[in-house]
Amino acid sequence: MNLRLICLFLCLSLFTACSSVLKDKPGSIFGNSEDIAYANDLWKALDRVNLVGEELKPVDPIVGAAPPHGWILEILDQNLTVNGHRGFVIVKRNYDNNKLTINAVKADRKSNLSSLTVMYQREPDYDLDNKNWFWVKYYPDGELFTKLVNGRNVAIAGRVKKGLTPEDNGGCIYCHRSAGGGDYIFYPDIQILPVD
Repeated sequence: MNLRLICLFLCLSLFTACSSVLKDKPGSIFGNSEDIAYANDLWKALDRVNLVGEELKPVDPIVGAAPPHGWILEILDQNLTVNGHRGFVIVKRNYDNNKLTINAVKADRKSNLSSLTVMYQREPDYDLDNKNWFWVKYYPDGELFTKLVNGRNVAIAGRVKKGLTPEDNGGCIYCHRSAGGGDYIFYPDIQILPVD
């Protein structure tokens, strides 16, 4: 084998190894294996209190009409324990069909529900730059939504699209950072509850 081919092979092997480590490094791009595991644990905790899953806790729907959330929304908030940490959670049930009415959603939540977007306030050192919010988007059955990022499907879970600087942020963080009050919450009637 000639020396050039050996060097090329070694460089490609090293690049591939480094890439796979960097892709899955906790705290790097959102949707890494740690984020996926946490999102699955969060789903189980949400299901136990009927914020998601088969037995949805009823709440009055509102017209949301703001992508990526639904045309009609149901918004729930409360404290929730995940993996021993008690934090504040906001769940948006998204009904995307713009022909839906509030009465149609009330009559059949299950078949009209298209996704659930969740923000959960994690431990105090999780993401100090962004109030420690963990973001995730689920299908109604708990499967994670994915997004094509740099040629690969990445789960929408974690620090969704945290940049190197606040100016580089995108996605959930970019949008919610613009909410008034500095808490990343757009609805003034939702107040973060003290952890009990």
